Amino acid sequence: MPETEAESPHRVVVHLDRVLEARGMTLVELSDRAGVSVVNLSILKNGRARAIRFSTLTAVCDALECTPGDLLEVTVHSRQ
Repeated sequence: MPETEAESPHRVVVHLDRVLEARGMTLVELSDRAGVSVVNLSILKNGRARAIRFSTLTAVCDALECTPGDLLEVTVHSRQ
């Protein structure tokens, strides 16, 4: 039985943990610098986010001095 779009998992992987580690920054520091709650950043970092606002993405990228491509990756879809 085919999955509906709502049931199928997305293929976007978030590399926030990797970027934070490379910058020597904690989630709390990022929260302070980006003006985004620790809870929302934690959801993003742990791969549980279903969406992200462009304003949030911009604030996080500005605080980390990176691009969206440094944070997000779309995995290859394998057709069976």
